[in-house]
Amino acid sequence: QYIDAAFGKALAEQFDQILIFGAGFDTRALRFQDALQETRVFELDVALTQQAKLRQYQKRGLVVPANVTFIAIDFDKEALPVKLDEAGFRKQQRSLFILEGLLMYLQPESVRATFRTIQEYAGKGSRVVFDYIYASILQHEGTYYGETGIAQTVSDAGEQWQFGIEKGEIAPFLAAYALRLIDNKDAQDLERAYFTDSEGKVIGRVNGTHCLVTAEKAL
Repeated sequence: QYIDAAFGKALAEQFDQILIFGAGFDTRALRFQDALQETRVFELDVALTQQAKLRQYQKRGLVVPANVTFIAIDFDKEALPVKLDEAGFRKQQRSLFILEGLLMYLQPESVRATFRTIQEYAGKGSRVVFDYIYASILQHEGTYYGETGIAQTVSDAGEQWQFGIEKGEIAPFLAAYALRLIDNKDAQDLERAYFTDSEGKVIGRVNGTHCLVTAEKAL
């Protein structure tokens, strides 16, 4: 819901481009296609995942909108700027960058390289929306609600979390890439926003390891 709202807002404001990192089976380009108008959507992911996604689209008779471009990439091995240039993603346009379920799986240098690219390509007023885990979680301290369970799930899937941002350090992290923090919601914020009934009672828990962020390039 949080990222859908950011996606819809960018379309309503007629952003030039939307770039979805590690898009996986993200369906926003289809679900919001009536509102896309002139906004171009670029989806980044490994080739194997994109091919599987397109096969499922074909199987279900789903037509990819003409202004959607798929970019196959290995984030840890290939240069993101080169891939963006080849695909026609333009620098200094007002753009929305979405990084959902991605940063925690990347090596720290890959995260830094990704945000340097965002800084280079983002025009004034561009926004970045992403989730992140706290750096302390990488130490397996078991501090937060759901931490042990999700860590086991990630391990069972053969994945490994490699990057986090410590609690209270998100604004300095963003500032290093000329980004200004607009919104930072932790688990409790998300519970209040999305899992509170009409009587003000929280009826669902959110994994305490993750936060959701919106930032803006002001200059």
